Amino acid sequence: MKDLKHLYYFENLLQDVNNDLVRQAQEEGQTVIGITCYQIPEIILNLPGCFSVRMRAPRTGSMEMGTYYMTSLTCEYCRAMLERSLEGGYQFLDAMISPASCSQLADCMENIEVLKLCKKEKFFIQHVDTPMKSDENGVNHMIKMSRLKVLNKLKEVYGIDTSDDALKKAVALHNEVCRIITEIGEYRKEENPRITGYEFAVLCLITYCCPKDLILDKLRETAEELKTREPDKDYKKKYRARVLVAGSECDDPELIKLIEEAGALVVADRYCFGSFPGRQELILNEEVDILTQICQQTVIQCQCPRYMNTDRIQERKDYIDQLAKEYHADGLIYQQMKFCNFWGYERAASTHIMRDDYGWPVLSVDRPYVVGNSGQMRTRVQAFVESIEIKKIQGGDR
Repeated sequence: MKDLKHLYYFENLLQDVNNDLVRQAQEEGQTVIGITCYQIPEIILNLPGCFSVRMRAPRTGSMEMGTYYMTSLTCEYCRAMLERSLEGGYQFLDAMISPASCSQLADCMENIEVLKLCKKEKFFIQHVDTPMKSDENGVNHMIKMSRLKVLNKLKEVYGIDTSDDALKKAVALHNEVCRIITEIGEYRKEENPRITGYEFAVLCLITYCCPKDLILDKLRETAEELKTREPDKDYKKKYRARVLVAGSECDDPELIKLIEEAGALVVADRYCFGSFPGRQELILNEEVDILTQICQQTVIQCQCPRYMNTDRIQERKDYIDQLAKEYHADGLIYQQMKFCNFWGYERAASTHIMRDDYGWPVLSVDRPYVVGNSGQMRTRVQAFVESIEIKKIQGGDR
């Protein structure tokens, strides 16, 4: 396929958390807020005058100092963030908003706070308690935390407008981004998709890592470009299976590229900071308070294993089954950051449940934070693709 016009530009932006667009927005007087988890309502961090940036550690090498403070038996995403902070990589941030969604993430943020690794005069870290059940109490708790820990703090320290009118503008911006990403993502349903999983992963991640208003024009151009893009004619030779990738935090599209180079086209993404969930519009109504609607969407749509009520545990399996069917997947890849508390048990259980109860071929892997050149991962994906092909030859269900 012909290269997307802006793909190289987007790839370069992902090479640094403090990228060109982040610096441009700061020079224009906007406040930049680091965010570490989907469970903080992203919309309330993108009010007029401020914007959120996904905290990542691209091009991570050694994590010796992060490991010193957090031990080698903790999630590498958390250790990589602490390492990058120790290197001074987050000095540009005006604030960090981090949910206490897992103990390791909380430990990482506490280290950054205690060691005073960000030196800006007004810089602050907010540790936000998040619910473990997606019921009415959970929504009410999220509303309270969002108002008390986020909105009030942004208004107090940086003078951010947190009124309903400001929230409406943030919702409108969020919805515009979501409409474009959804439109682009729909092409993955095609028998011969005109966009690869890697390309989509780059486009989706960009929406978490840059000021949204500064990427809209190029996202629109890309969506328009895809309307007439001709897919590869040798698709079946290059990609021998279609897969859904599910699991924990994934902020490196190189993992998706590796999977596709091994012969499996990624047609759906149910991992943290992918498009499912996270890039769905919020249709406001006049009957319910705006902040309540924002928090309802975050809590009710969230598919994180932190939510432990029985109906949500079942819902997560049904959700992946539905997505895999909708996007015509041949199998599922469950990936989990090594030592991730919640996805450790979720992956272990889902591996068997999705295979035995739902009939899906499943590849289950734990992985390091940096995985782009992993020969072991490549070999496992290749073997998984071959197993799917054998089942098809033998006339299996999938």
